[in-house]
Amino acid sequence: QVQLVESGGGLVQPGGSLRLSCAISGNISSFSYMGWYRQAPENQRDPVAVFFDAGHTNYRDSVKGRFTISRDNIENTVDLQMNDLKPEDTAVYFCYINIIGTPGYWGQGTQVTVSS
Repeated sequence: QVQLVESGGGLVQPGGSLRLSCAISGNISSFSYMGWYRQAPENQRDPVAVFFDAGHTNYRDSVKGRFTISRDNIENTVDLQMNDLKPEDTAVYFCYINIIGTPGYWGQGTQVTVSS
């Protein structure tokens, strides 16, 4: 059974930084992509940054140049470094992994609030 546990959310002022971390346990040898999504109140859950098994990454346009996704193969974590945060980045952030032959797995989410 694959499990994902996020950490690192919180309250930060505009222009500040946060680092989210997702610890992954279980067999993920057949993953096709993993990454971070976010969902603001009354909005759908959207991808923020995704890391593909081929090694490339995709970012949503609004976070390019500010957010960086990284993966540690030894520790089995996928992190999201968020810099120059803006109020519109406020959302619940979810870690997700897609594994071939399964519907994928979600973490429980971590709240990020950007406010002065």
